[in-house]
Amino acid sequence: MTDRVAGKKALVTGGAQGLGAAASRRLAAEGAQVLVTDVNAAGAKETAAAINAEHGAGTAFALALDVTQESQWEAAVDAAQEHMGGLSVLLNNAGIGVRGDILTCTLEEWHRGFAVNVDSVFLGCQKALPLMKDNQPGSIVNISSIAGLIASDTMPGYNASKAAVWMLTKSVALYCAKQKWDIRCNSIHPTFVDTPILDGISRNAGIPKDVVMGKLARQVPLGRVGEPDDVANGVVYLASNESKFMTGAELKLDGGISAM
Repeated sequence: MTDRVAGKKALVTGGAQGLGAAASRRLAAEGAQVLVTDVNAAGAKETAAAINAEHGAGTAFALALDVTQESQWEAAVDAAQEHMGGLSVLLNNAGIGVRGDILTCTLEEWHRGFAVNVDSVFLGCQKALPLMKDNQPGSIVNISSIAGLIASDTMPGYNASKAAVWMLTKSVALYCAKQKWDIRCNSIHPTFVDTPILDGISRNAGIPKDVVMGKLARQVPLGRVGEPDDVANGVVYLASNESKFMTGAELKLDGGISAM
């Protein structure tokens, strides 16, 4: 299929690598213009340049964005208007892990996790909706995690922050519906995905990545770790008009973990 999101104007956070880069590429391949943002400005530029090399100049743009900063979100929305003439898709993808169990997670790490994982989604939705209202139909896609639905004794900060994204998504969806705006808001809940985050886990644990991948895969009923395009394909579906009757919902891309 092609042109599934033709004419859409998308802003992607955390687009320098991993899920954000994959989603940016897939949205562009399906006809959208994309504003790739990341705190790593050089990485965002690389993603946008690769998209433009494949799909033509003016398909993608890049912008530095610290998703925890209100003023930078305002600048990002202004950039969407300037470069793309509006905004109809918002992908809140930027996020970080939060280390430590309930006794070892520091308050600083807890606050940082919520700032990047939750404040970013709040600010993104709040600042983007006025522009999206003028570019309907629209779709907000928030990347949560299966860890926002299923708890672990080792990651209270991550569990809590991703659960907050899940419930915030529903509140935004209901608000837009009550305003009678044709703007939907849904969350995606991936399990382990082969991104640079797994490289970091491997390095920090001093364990070869293939060993880490094997251990994670054994926890997934389908017997494998996800690929970035598995999530990017879900983003395209939620961004497209194919999902026009879906809002306030969660899309589980977890290889069957939540069915156990």
